[in-house]
Amino acid sequence: MSAAAPARFVDARQVRRNFARAAAGYDAAAFLAREVDRRMLERLDYVRIAPQRILDLGCSTGASLTALRERYRDARLLGADFTLPMLQSARRGTTFLGRLMPFLKPQSATFVAADAERLPLRHGSLGLVWSNLLLHWLDEPRPAFREVHRTLETGGLFMFSTFGPDTLRELSAAFGDGDAHTQRFTDMHDLGDMLIECGFADPVMDMEVLTLTYAGVDDLVKDLRAAGEACAMAGRRKGLAGRGVWERVRAAYARLAQDGRVPATFEVVYGHAWKGEPKQSADGRAIVRFEPRRKPA
Repeated sequence: MSAAAPARFVDARQVRRNFARAAAGYDAAAFLAREVDRRMLERLDYVRIAPQRILDLGCSTGASLTALRERYRDARLLGADFTLPMLQSARRGTTFLGRLMPFLKPQSATFVAADAERLPLRHGSLGLVWSNLLLHWLDEPRPAFREVHRTLETGGLFMFSTFGPDTLRELSAAFGDGDAHTQRFTDMHDLGDMLIECGFADPVMDMEVLTLTYAGVDDLVKDLRAAGEACAMAGRRKGLAGRGVWERVRAAYARLAQDGRVPATFEVVYGHAWKGEPKQSADGRAIVRFEPRRKPA
């Protein structure tokens, strides 16, 4: 008798459905993802790398690849996502940035349908893995971290962003019923520990809080759905919330208003880490390196 599959916290099929529905209008709705992407790119200014192959993991419609292509013109670009309508949009080159800056396309990117936990790529084949706001859609980050580590070359860089635990705290508090109404978000320090556990070296983590404001909670929920960001936890409420529930949520959220606007908090976590020299061989034997002794000056 085979062992039962472990329980999953995230409903991957619902994640796929949410983003499939959002694909047609994603570029217009994903303003927060584009802003986080821009801030990630600024962090690359302090890193000296010349990757030959770059993977955008969870690429959605491929907008990040336009800016990465501008920065690393000689690199081969790959985009991976597990939502086919997003990839179809990416392959058509219909992203907003792509239309705005077609001159940034000296070579086309290759797009592949793939799960972050099972990448169809060779060991050590990538110089940079870039991932913007993907990790909170996974059941947990470590399987994806191990795949990224496997596919990076020695000295390769993994750079990512995700949302932290304070994200959408106002929305969760407004419901106040103990059900899942947002994704489960992992603490920055836990992510750093997971990177080390998965073999990465020198992880660097930091975070910032971005606050968006809305006329009301209905506008916030509309924006989340348009960007594919609706809750996809397995423990979410499956049916539609009744009128009474929404009236209570609207009233609770309205009490947070200042100058006629209500807040939505997003804790944005940024991280990067390197793939260092291996510490053991493929058959499990420890690798001991001897550095040549330097002659005295």
